[in-house]
Amino acid sequence: MKKTSTRLADGRELIYYDSRDDVVRDAVDHRPLDRTVTTSEVRRDPLLGDSVAIASHRQGRTYHPPADECPLCPSEGERLSEIPDSSYDVVVFENRFPSLAGDSGRCEVVCFTSDHDKSFADLSEEQAGLVLEAWTDRTAELSHLDSVEQVFCFENRGAEIGVTLGHPHGQIYGYPFTTPRTALMLRSLAQHKEQTGGRNLFADVVEQEIEDGSRVVLEGEHWVAFVPYAAHWPYEVHLYPKRQVPDLLGLDDAARTEFPKVYLELLRRFDRIFGADQPVTPYIAAWHQAPFGSLDEFEGVNRDDFALHLELFTIRRTSGKLKFLAGSESGMSVFINDVPPETAAERLREVASK
Repeated sequence: MKKTSTRLADGRELIYYDSRDDVVRDAVDHRPLDRTVTTSEVRRDPLLGDSVAIASHRQGRTYHPPADECPLCPSEGERLSEIPDSSYDVVVFENRFPSLAGDSGRCEVVCFTSDHDKSFADLSEEQAGLVLEAWTDRTAELSHLDSVEQVFCFENRGAEIGVTLGHPHGQIYGYPFTTPRTALMLRSLAQHKEQTGGRNLFADVVEQEIEDGSRVVLEGEHWVAFVPYAAHWPYEVHLYPKRQVPDLLGLDDAARTEFPKVYLELLRRFDRIFGADQPVTPYIAAWHQAPFGSLDEFEGVNRDDFALHLELFTIRRTSGKLKFLAGSESGMSVFINDVPPETAAERLREVASK
């Protein structure tokens, strides 16, 4: 992998990740852009104890542009985009309309391919592996920022999810705090460790799912994917490396090599859940990594107790119908799942590649 860092016209950082070492990236951003001004602010809710990012400047962000005006495609002729070069493999840049910025963290965009009409599932294993390297590199770089305590790599796919740019891309958030979801896991981890005399909750969950087998969707030599026992979403899969590590940085070469094959197969199965004649499946793919900030409030827990894993789920519950977060989910955070996890796992096994 070759990494080339440059700056856009408004001062934002942009990084090219190339599979070839002989690629030269010296294109200049000639757009007449003013310096980016953001109004991001993080406010803490005194009742729930969580944090909310207030980012009013995002109201003016790019919204469903036509394909020939896509800001994530390479620049070509007089059509200038966020990527100055005329081609790229994988590219990462600071979001022009960030939810978090400055002392409140950082937001980046990850473009998986220069091909506007592809999705992640269409990538080659080599290209998917390059994306993994980019995620890993950005996790390492952002972890050194004073304003970042937790790094979150994710992809939103599909208009139903709220995606406003059709180009295949994801995002990376550097939060200035430990997120509520992660804090809940850390508390459960600490409680389990105390109650079991030091056993690791993540390790026990993975072991139990493999032994039970009814919810295992896909298993390789170094990765295992299963629908969790208490899945929140109609079709939800958790993907774990079999050798527990706290973050992407901890993956060894064997796990990195196998990941593209396993992950691409999962994504392709997701597109087959509802039938060949149905639109592509909207989904969220989210990496859970250990925070880089202090874990003192979670007594007895350290970073190495956390287990890196990816959560992949769709909000579509059946053909033509979405799972809405209604009163119980939105008002009380109590999910009601219409699809039994065992049924979801069986369906995801049925649609395996031949």
